[in-house]
Amino acid sequence: MSARMQQADFVVAGATLVDGTGGPARRGDLAVRDGRIAAVGDFAHPAGVPVIDAAGLALAPGFIDSHTHDDGYLLAHPDMLPKVSQGITTVVTGNCGISLAPLAGTPIPQPLDLLGPAELFRFGTFRAWVDALRDTPAAVNVVPLVGHTTLRVAVMDDTSRAADAGERAAMRELLQEALDAGAFGVSTGTFYPPASAAPTDEIIDVCAPLRGRPGVYATHLRDEADHIVPAMEEALLIGRELDCRVVFSHHKLAGERNHGRSRETLDLISRAAAQQPVCLDCHPYP
Repeated sequence: MSARMQQADFVVAGATLVDGTGGPARRGDLAVRDGRIAAVGDFAHPAGVPVIDAAGLALAPGFIDSHTHDDGYLLAHPDMLPKVSQGITTVVTGNCGISLAPLAGTPIPQPLDLLGPAELFRFGTFRAWVDALRDTPAAVNVVPLVGHTTLRVAVMDDTSRAADAGERAAMRELLQEALDAGAFGVSTGTFYPPASAAPTDEIIDVCAPLRGRPGVYATHLRDEADHIVPAMEEALLIGRELDCRVVFSHHKLAGERNHGRSRETLDLISRAAAQQPVCLDCHPYP
C-alpha cells in the first residue's frame, strides 16, 4: 500500500462509480487525500482511515450546469447551496446575452434584472467582477461568458437601434478586457429587446476579439418559433466568421404549428457540425 493511500483522509466504499469517461458504471471504492482522488477500484482500506459506506449509491464527478444566470448569486450566496446540493460543482455564467459585468451606474433594463437587484451591477470592468469572485470564493467553479446585451447597455444611450462605429469599438474594447480577464466567450440574446435591433454584422464586429482564441459563442436565438431556421443560420454564420464554437441555448421550437420541426433543425445542426464546431443545450422539461 502506498504512503499516499495510508494517509488518505477517507474512503468511499462500495459505491457505483460513474467516472465520466463514458464507460460502464462499476462497483468499487474511492480514496481521497487532500481533496484529490488517491485511488479508485478494489483496494485494502488503510487502517484508521474513516470509511463511508456507499453501497447502493452512485458516485460521480461534479456536474457542470452549462447555462446559468448565477453571476450575482455567486457573490450574494457564495455557499451556492442550490447547486452543490444537486452535485453541481461548475456553473457557466453570463448566458442569453446578459452578464453582471462590465456594467455600473446605468439603469438596468429587462432581462438584465434576472441577475439580481440593481446594486449588484457595480463592476465597470469584467476584471473587477472576477476579482470580487476571487476575494469571496464561491463553493463552485465558474466558467464566465460576457453578455452582448450587457455591452450594449453599458455603451449605448439607445439600444433600440444598431450600434454605430464608435459604439462598436467601445464594446470591442470592453470585450477584449473581459477575455483578457478570463472570460471564456460571448453570449447573445437577440430575442430580447435590448439586443433585438443588433444586426448580424454588429455582432460579428463587436465579437472580433474572439478570433484566434478557443472561445465560445453561445446564443439565445433571435427566434425560436416560425423563423428558427434563419435564426440558426445566422448563429452558424457568426461562428464561422469568428472561427469559434457555437452553442445554441436553448434548442427548442415554440408554437403548436412548429411541433415536429426538430427533425429539420437537428438535421441542420448535424450538417453544420461537419463543417464547424457546434452544440446545443435544452431545457429539461417536456
